Amino acid sequence: MAALLVGAGAYAQTAVVVASIPPIEAPAEQTEGTPEGADGPAPTTASTDLSEDALKVPSRTAAPPIADARPLKPEDDLIARAWLDGEGHLAIGPRNQPRRLTIDVPLQNKLTAILRRYQTPYGAVVALDPKTGRVWAMAEHSEARPDLRGLAVKAIFPAASVFKLVTTSALLVAGLTPETTECSHGGKRKLTEAQLKDSEDDHACLTLSDAFAFSANAIFAKLTSRHLTADALRTWAERFHFNRPIDFAEPTEPSLCAVPPSGLPLAKTGAGFGDVFLSPLHGAAIAAMVANRGLWRDPVLFADMPLAEPTRVMDEDDAAALVEMMAETVKVGTARRVFHERGFQLTDAAGKTGTLADKRPFRDYSWFVGFAPKDDPKVAVAAVIVNDYDWRIRASWLGREAMRLFLEAEAKKARAAEKAMAAELAATKLASPSGSDAPASGTREASRP
Repeated sequence: MAALLVGAGAYAQTAVVVASIPPIEAPAEQTEGTPEGADGPAPTTASTDLSEDALKVPSRTAAPPIADARPLKPEDDLIARAWLDGEGHLAIGPRNQPRRLTIDVPLQNKLTAILRRYQTPYGAVVALDPKTGRVWAMAEHSEARPDLRGLAVKAIFPAASVFKLVTTSALLVAGLTPETTECSHGGKRKLTEAQLKDSEDDHACLTLSDAFAFSANAIFAKLTSRHLTADALRTWAERFHFNRPIDFAEPTEPSLCAVPPSGLPLAKTGAGFGDVFLSPLHGAAIAAMVANRGLWRDPVLFADMPLAEPTRVMDEDDAAALVEMMAETVKVGTARRVFHERGFQLTDAAGKTGTLADKRPFRDYSWFVGFAPKDDPKVAVAAVIVNDYDWRIRASWLGREAMRLFLEAEAKKARAAEKAMAAELAATKLASPSGSDAPASGTREASRP
């Protein structure tokens, strides 16, 4: 067996209507948060429950879904079932007919070791290739519930301010630009009806880009209230694959989003305070979509799986604007400190953070979704950490480490390949009759004037 480190219930619910997705040209009560294996058959794709009950959105405050989460069935847990083949790749299925997984074993083991070392109550991180959707890592650990396998594909985590990616996309289509300025006050932990109206207290004026980078809740609530309808926000949530299945080899819970009809509840949802839940796999796919300038690819776990054509989720120019806003989050915004840590810097990245907290019992949720490098993305990630009162690590730190470790390993491979190529070229020259300039055996010397 491989020496691997890897080794929902009755909710208070809000009904969701899954609407058809219009063409891309179409226009578009929670109040408190924290600041910002065994051999067996190898399935091609897993079935996803899209029954009426599966598309009812839990209330985070009344019945948070993490409390009743159920582990992935052993037969569906492909990472745990996998074994190392003779070339060091993960595979499942019969030994005489194995199917390789896309998992990068060293990266998977390093990320799993991090989660175990910090004894995260609940934690998961997904890394994938944004250009193909191939999954490099799906690491997870729960110190609180060691039996709870499948965290990477479970939509039991409040999306928090990660949902501002959806809201921002809808605002861009509604005619706003990254330079559009709005003023507000308060909103760090709580939003009220008064904050949706202009006030003499509105001393904090930010552009949409800065409001995104600093995750300004009150400004996003105000912009949602003034520029978006429930239908517009719902349309863009569905474009981002909320309330929709994700075709994947392991059963993946649909990420659910309830969009209230109007008023303060709608504004709160746009600001990231709504009943919206996200799986880490879905979060990584969203990051990859933005990295691809608006093209969605379903994530892929089998190495032999043909790649489907990507589908356009958003206009390329709007996606490029979103990329720049995510880059500002890393450069000067809520992720700046982590991504500029001395000795662990990863400044050429783009991302979005999110935080929320449950009160009874206390759970501190933190998110990071992003990709790197910004202009030529090689890896997209989503990380989620649920802490208790004993603070451990945050998701932005874990997301940075996932990208940094992957990119460092790729750079090391590239240097090794260059060194091997140089050695091969030197050996070829030494083996040639004249020792340097004569052509290698089997080649023709070019004619000379």
